[in-house]
Amino acid sequence: MKCGFVSIVGRPNVGKSTLLNSILGMKLAITSNVSGTTRNVINGIYNDDDSQIIFVDTPGIHKPNDKLGNLLNKKAYNNTEGVDVILFLVDISKGFGKGDRFILERLKEKGIPIYLLLNKIDLVKNKENLLKEIDDLKNEFDFKEIIPISAKKEDNIKVLIDCLKKDLPEMDKIYSEEELTNVTTRFIMAEFVREKVLELTHDEIPHTVTCYTENYEEDDQIVHIQVLIVVDRDNIKKIIIGKQGSMLKEIGSRARHDMEKFLGKKVFLETYVKTLKNWREQEKYFIELGLKDEDE
Repeated sequence: MKCGFVSIVGRPNVGKSTLLNSILGMKLAITSNVSGTTRNVINGIYNDDDSQIIFVDTPGIHKPNDKLGNLLNKKAYNNTEGVDVILFLVDISKGFGKGDRFILERLKEKGIPIYLLLNKIDLVKNKENLLKEIDDLKNEFDFKEIIPISAKKEDNIKVLIDCLKKDLPEMDKIYSEEELTNVTTRFIMAEFVREKVLELTHDEIPHTVTCYTENYEEDDQIVHIQVLIVVDRDNIKKIIIGKQGSMLKEIGSRARHDMEKFLGKKVFLETYVKTLKNWREQEKYFIELGLKDEDE
């Protein structure tokens, strides 16, 4: 049995979360075109007859311009420690840029096998240029593998899995086959709502918007879920609510669709928005609700 940990690393919006979802065959990590969408480290557990691979989806590494950006970069780098393989994902439709080289220089220090995954090959029109790019990249670093993929269309995902099995250690499974991830269902439900906020409001809403599942009750037929959307300014709250509540209603409708697909049950979803104007105010509120511990 082959079993091990594989970290997915790259710049924002190169398709890391889409890759994780494609590998697992289900939507676990949210996706959007907004930098900083992935904030928490999410493990997706892949199982087949002869392997268990724990994929670690990390925040996109970028040039930070605030405290949150620094924190996300630190999380991403920290989660390349102690893994068996690093998947370095690049949006090859935009070429191998300075940001990619910056990340690669940091990864070289790890002493861990690195796969270079050239994502979005479906968007590359000139395949001869792609082959030339691959030849050039072979001179950048002694990559264990260079694999062109399309995470969205699931091209070469099986090739990737087969290659990984060769580089993972022989050991028993760490998790049971029923376990899909390290995060809770409550967390995933809140993330579905946050994805729709980012999807529908585009650049109007900063990526600092946060969502929490305040209530989750389930019976045999229906799941009742209540999600709180936290913002730090009243004008942002107005945008998310929309005219006569239209935006909030659409956010809830789209999120509920994903929830029902994930849970396999009918979902009754309530969403509401609250303004908490600074981190200290937010921390206090979440501790009072029991959503966070005081020592976190």
